[in-house]
Amino acid sequence: MADETRSAFEESEDTRQAQIERATNAVLAAAALALLGGTLVGLVSPSYLLFLVSLAAMYGLLSLGLNVQWGYAGLINFSVAAFFGLGAYVPVLLSATGSPITDAVPPIVGLFVAIVVTVLLALAIAIPTLSLREDYLAIASLGLAEVVRLVFRNQENWTGGTSGVGGIPLFFEGVPVLETLPRDIGTVDLGIYTLGFQFWNGLLNALIVGSFVLVAYLVLRRVHRSPWGRVLRTIRSDEDLAEALGKNTYAFRMQAFVLGSVVAMFAGVYYAYSNYFLTPGIFDPIYTFYAWIAVILGGSGSNRGALFGGVVIVAIIEGTRSFGVSASWRLFAVGLLIILVMRFRPQGVLPPRDELIWPGARRGGTDE
Repeated sequence: MADETRSAFEESEDTRQAQIERATNAVLAAAALALLGGTLVGLVSPSYLLFLVSLAAMYGLLSLGLNVQWGYAGLINFSVAAFFGLGAYVPVLLSATGSPITDAVPPIVGLFVAIVVTVLLALAIAIPTLSLREDYLAIASLGLAEVVRLVFRNQENWTGGTSGVGGIPLFFEGVPVLETLPRDIGTVDLGIYTLGFQFWNGLLNALIVGSFVLVAYLVLRRVHRSPWGRVLRTIRSDEDLAEALGKNTYAFRMQAFVLGSVVAMFAGVYYAYSNYFLTPGIFDPIYTFYAWIAVILGGSGSNRGALFGGVVIVAIIEGTRSFGVSASWRLFAVGLLIILVMRFRPQGVLPPRDELIWPGARRGGTDE
């Protein structure tokens, strides 16, 4: 009897989750159609539409990186902004004409340098902090992120300090086929709009960040289902059990922290090369908390949920700005949304489903 009751409850929960997912998909589809319709009738410019899509992808990368750390391994990391800023500053300091170091390194090469620097910084933060309890880890990671911000703010000889860094090139500068593409296409007159350099450059930037998101999502989707991902979820649920099974929990947590930091770093790379000027404001802790909001909203441990959370964050920030709502009310709207989610949907809008079962292991298996 108990088994029948449990089975009926699980079927009811599955049905409810399926209804929520259908409603979510319908809302997202309606929003996308509204934006496209607004573009066709002249209410939304194509450049702004590309900007919104790219911004949602950027926040999606931040939330995907945090999801690896918190959703998979249970690591309370408040240093997301540090790696976001690092991904922006390192390539720019090597390629921008206004850099106090050099402008001789192509941006794409600077990207690989940023990956190396991010891994080293992640190890420097993780080695002394991952052996701490969750609350101490949160405080230590926040403090170390603030140290990184202050270093980039005050070391003018190396980072430009509060003066910032200008003269940021296009991301594809140095690649003969692509570096002049936005200018070579020229201006296209569509009647309502004139598509010029700003649009074509925005399109290239959108393709860049879209590629980052696609690769990150596919890799994390794979590792989420792998034995490595199952060990991480075991560590999050019961670290003592994982250690009793012979797993080196410290090493697994370290790997999750480094992987999540590298994913967040790619968001910073997009941010830097979609702007013409960079300041230490990129290390603002608000980016960390936006990432947390996106993960909580979408569902901890769910890659789909992390991307959905990034879309909602952009919808709130840019949507309220379009209606002239002040910054304080935008933050109020974000806070109210989190309260409502935690009250009525604490597992998030798109939580992971059948996460311990490979999709092909039984009929009806699903992703995540």
